[in-house]
Amino acid sequence: MKNKNKKKKDGGKTEWELSRLFKNDRDPEIDRLLKEVEKKSYGFINKWKDRSDYLRDPAVLKTALDEYEAWKRNYGTDGSPGYYFWLRTQQDQNDPALRARFNMIEESGRKIENDIQFFYLKLAAIPAARQKRFLEYKGLSGYRHFLERVFAEARFLLSEPEERIMNLKSTTSSSNWIRMTSAFLAKEEREVLLEDGSRAVRTLAGISGLINSRHKEVRDSAAEAFNEIMERHSDVAEAELNSILANKKIDDELRKFNRPDESRHLADDIETEVVDSLIRSVSGRFGIANRFYRLKARLMNMKRLSYHDRNAEYGEIPGEYGYHEACALVLRVFKKLDPQFVEIFGDFIEKGLIDVYPRKGKSGGAFCIHHLESQPTYIMLNHTGKLHDVLTLAHELGHGINNELVRERHNALNFGTPTSTAEAASTFMEDFVLQELAERSGDEQKLAIMVMKLNDDVSTIFRQVACYMFEQELHREFRQKGYLSKTEIGKIFGKHMSAYMGKYIEQSKGSEYWWVYWSHIRYFFYVYSYASGLLISKSLQNAVKKDPAFIAQVKEFLSSGLSASPRNIFLKLGIDIADEGFWNKGLDEVEALLLETEKLAKRLGKI
Repeated sequence: MKNKNKKKKDGGKTEWELSRLFKNDRDPEIDRLLKEVEKKSYGFINKWKDRSDYLRDPAVLKTALDEYEAWKRNYGTDGSPGYYFWLRTQQDQNDPALRARFNMIEESGRKIENDIQFFYLKLAAIPAARQKRFLEYKGLSGYRHFLERVFAEARFLLSEPEERIMNLKSTTSSSNWIRMTSAFLAKEEREVLLEDGSRAVRTLAGISGLINSRHKEVRDSAAEAFNEIMERHSDVAEAELNSILANKKIDDELRKFNRPDESRHLADDIETEVVDSLIRSVSGRFGIANRFYRLKARLMNMKRLSYHDRNAEYGEIPGEYGYHEACALVLRVFKKLDPQFVEIFGDFIEKGLIDVYPRKGKSGGAFCIHHLESQPTYIMLNHTGKLHDVLTLAHELGHGINNELVRERHNALNFGTPTSTAEAASTFMEDFVLQELAERSGDEQKLAIMVMKLNDDVSTIFRQVACYMFEQELHREFRQKGYLSKTEIGKIFGKHMSAYMGKYIEQSKGSEYWWVYWSHIRYFFYVYSYASGLLISKSLQNAVKKDPAFIAQVKEFLSSGLSASPRNIFLKLGIDIADEGFWNKGLDEVEALLLETEKLAKRLGKI
């Protein structure tokens, strides 16, 4: 591996400084540390596996949890070698040697994970009468919510041998089916019209990108190809989806869950009543999305938008944002919010924790990743100088700041962010940066930026809640009928998409098969978290705009990690997220932006 301590003319390191983990791919420390991971893991396993005193005596449990936390912080199942080689595979996806090395480490880690599972299962089996004494023991206060989560899962867990069977069967009963459909879709190519008027063969990913073109003939060509691919694989997807729905039903029956989405709420550490409150609040205001699509249709001089037109680009957003300029813009926003945000951002740049530019073999997209609490957080970008890249930088830095705030306050068992709030920090930072950009733009560009933002908000909040409701009906109908045809699935899908989109979106022929590619519905009820994260962010933004000093409470929330449930974290701030009024405050922000956009469009004579 080449030296990653690389700097470009816009300042700061622009490739990951992985020497913080290892010198290179052949560093002898890698094998030494793998042996140490195995030694420390089985040291803990062999010490505690056959003991039961920690299940009776809270003082002994404190010792066991201290050792478990130290293992989790410094080693885990794969330690620094697993993290390093995963990061390297993202830098170079075309190197089979990197993939092979990572797969071998992952396989070894999976064995450790299975062997150490006894600890969690035995904790879960502590009798309810004894749980209260453990939770009230002062010495265990730092592990209180970890134990609360374990005890909450207890009544849904099976025996250790049965849990092993559940883990093993998940691959053949679910994962392989999902991978099959995904692999079939990934192989598809079609000839489509390009932006420059030429025609060329593109993969499904390339076709999906063209569907958002501002040129209708390009969108229509891409949509025709996309629809044909979805319909072609609809029979396979029908069999796949019914199989994983059946597996989910069996799992829920074995674990005695009362409703299909209950296991998701439990895993995400969020109360069902909170999610139900979110779904009611958003679905009750689908009219906001309806109004937005009415506005967009008028801006695009169309009576109604076709289903594939809904994300089409509107207007021109000129300007090139070099990485240095993007950093300066984000830094300016962070300075207005809190000096610690500036400090953390500076560390990411100077320590080589951001991989900035696209290059051959590098993974696409962007992400912020952390592994063990003792390891650095890394951010991947593919910065090309567009407005979207500026927002992506702010978004991923939001995740990074969230990680660092949690790291400085909590132990490894509380290190992380609940799924339900994971997008709050990222969208909080992103929205403030977008507002800064809009304020510095002329009216035409400002209108295009506002429409783009509304489009994202509608897709993230209203579309995802509509998808959640589609999932609810899908599972309910499957459990009543035993099998659903692709036609039945398509009708349920269309019903819920129509509910949020309204009469200004026409569900054109072929759109009934768009569930075929929607991967999230294969992982069951995950999509609510996009809406919850963004609406939490918007409520916090509203509070900071009214009182800049409220940023201290925002940081308190972002620092909480897994130390309490999201609901209890907010209750400490005087906010009840089970109250529909909380979610409506976030929705008010979306509606206010819509009203402002409508007024600007009228003033410019666009509608």
